[in-house]
Amino acid sequence: MAFPPGSLSVSPCRSELLLVSLPGVGDVTAPAHNLLRPPLVELLWGKETPAPSAEPPRESPMSVLEPLKARVAAVRPRNLAPHGYRRAAVLVPLFELQGAAHVLLTRRTELVEHHKGQIAFPGGGEEPGDADLRATALRETHEEIGLPPDAVDVWGRLDEVETVVSGFAITPFVGAIPGVGSLRANPNEIAEIITVPLERFMRPGALRVERVVRDGRPHEVLFYDCPPHVVWGVTARILHSLVTVIGLSPAPEASP
Repeated sequence: MAFPPGSLSVSPCRSELLLVSLPGVGDVTAPAHNLLRPPLVELLWGKETPAPSAEPPRESPMSVLEPLKARVAAVRPRNLAPHGYRRAAVLVPLFELQGAAHVLLTRRTELVEHHKGQIAFPGGGEEPGDADLRATALRETHEEIGLPPDAVDVWGRLDEVETVVSGFAITPFVGAIPGVGSLRANPNEIAEIITVPLERFMRPGALRVERVVRDGRPHEVLFYDCPPHVVWGVTARILHSLVTVIGLSPAPEASP
């Protein structure tokens, strides 16, 4: 325990000694150099309390993904009317690169059963062992590109969409991933992992809409030109839903 300030008296005794008057102890002499050793300094004067830093701790800069996360989390997604489609789920993975939000897409191989060679989000059909559709999206993503489920911060989901030709009802989940450096495409399913700045999908002219007739009924097919790739169909619809939710969607250009 240190003695209270002002209770000590230190005076020179000889050139190499100091006389110290300690309360309740009396006068003692000690070599001057010993008084500078840490244990005795602490005994006499107490431990010094470091002065508070003049600058408050700096807060980490907000990630560019934080505002997007808040908007996705606020979505109240809609489901399709009762249907006989097979249920499926995809993950819309977002990550930050050089201060900008990017989205991950894949190009499917010619070996898969559905959507051969198309640009798509990682995902697939629901399996009996899946706890829910979120689990489906994470399981399929892990199988296709090697992304562990616990590496994904799932923010929420978008509207359920259907693929009329292949007969799926797809639930898209949006989430943040740490990056793409450690990902590995499953060569049986994925020919290429593609990353694109999210901003590209909001540029004027990025979105095109073509009107087609299928089974006697008119349909709108969405396209995003993303050279050298073209994103179309259900993947383009999911992208359009995402950029609309986060407030980046431009007006589409209709094809004649």
